[in-house]
Amino acid sequence: MATIQDVAKEAGVSPMTVSNVINDHPNVRRSTREKVLEAMARLDYRVNVAARNLRKGRTGTIGLAVPEVDSPYYGRLAATIITAAERRGLRVSIERTGSRENELDALSLSRNRLYDGLILSAAGMGQADMDRLRVDHPVVILGDRIFGGPVDHVAMPNLDASRAATRHLIERGCRRIAILCGAVEEVDTSSLRLTGYRQALEEAGLPQDPGLVQHVTKLGMHDGAHRAREMARDGLAFDGVFCVTDSLAMGVLRGLADAGIRVPDQVKVIGFDNVAESEFLVPSLSTVDPDHEAMADRAVDLLTRRIEQTEPAAGHEEFVGDFSLVIRESTGGG
Repeated sequence: MATIQDVAKEAGVSPMTVSNVINDHPNVRRSTREKVLEAMARLDYRVNVAARNLRKGRTGTIGLAVPEVDSPYYGRLAATIITAAERRGLRVSIERTGSRENELDALSLSRNRLYDGLILSAAGMGQADMDRLRVDHPVVILGDRIFGGPVDHVAMPNLDASRAATRHLIERGCRRIAILCGAVEEVDTSSLRLTGYRQALEEAGLPQDPGLVQHVTKLGMHDGAHRAREMARDGLAFDGVFCVTDSLAMGVLRGLADAGIRVPDQVKVIGFDNVAESEFLVPSLSTVDPDHEAMADRAVDLLTRRIEQTEPAAGHEEFVGDFSLVIRESTGGG
């Protein structure tokens, strides 16, 4: 098996230069880098990643714990995290939590699973669990249930984006706007987006009808379709619907079609997440587009910085992403 010394001799450079090329050191001339890479190829040199990580005390792998792996949103989240990690030479191991207990297990066992750090999308844990985040390994929290904790946190722009989505419906002429959201028990995605919706109505001087706030058990297509059919069957008067996820909105489009209600002529619909499928629906779905890539990049960047720190951090960062509205056929655009 070829060694660094063999590569150095073949390329006519020092072993240190070969090491700098392997570790992607920025101060290596391009011509030198190419010469070393060609020598590595000729000698079939392979970097012993396990040995290198052992010397560093790292595995080169980070964990990503998410509530689900089969939903459009979490699929996109995983893809963007993997892409951001690959840019930093890291691998990602994904595990499904699905409950508060499994989220706590992911926190406490991530070091035993040979992760250098963990990105946790918390859906079950809440503010009462903040102290459980005090672990001895790097953690970044994603989501809207824990704020001000002892770890770095990346969140969506829920209030501003939901207010903008509702305002868009108002600007399109809607005056009876329903919202589909989950049960509101504490600070979470549904409660924050409901607050943004209410703020937009108040700013526009529109009345807030409690009957237009429709709670569902799950933020998915099945519940969205079922609730839209119920709203139509019960004779609820509405001309706009803001859904707190695109999955809900997809179901609403199906349910309204089943009830013979035309979108956007009779009812306009907007979602949240800009999942890939939203562009290809009939009608195509207007939606909030959070900057998924920027949030994923910041989460991986924060985790990497914590992994590389040799001393305890002085403080922790709260990062709220940006957003834009994507206007398509479901609200009369496109």
